Amino acid sequence: MSMNSERLTKIIVGPVVAEKATRVAERYNQVVLKVLPSANKSEIKQAVEQLFDVKVTSVTTTNVKGKVKRTGRVIGKRSDWKKAYVTLVDGADLNFLGAE
Repeated sequence: MSMNSERLTKIIVGPVVAEKATRVAERYNQVVLKVLPSANKSEIKQAVEQLFDVKVTSVTTTNVKGKVKRTGRVIGKRSDWKKAYVTLVDGADLNFLGAE
């Protein structure tokens, strides 16, 4: 089942840069990505395999609730987003910068 390539390019919003993401990458050979809230696991798997030319073992997703923040009397809320933990095949590496 092949999705249209235009949707696959839009599914991945970007990498998650955090301490936990780095730890997970080193220990479990996973990459943490910010994805569209409407994306499902099979779409995320296809998008990563097609865009980065790597083999994906599994995908786990989490919906992250936006934090409530305030500045003085004004209360605002960050938007909710979806996080995907993508497990790569042993030996595979995903490089976002393009330079090795």
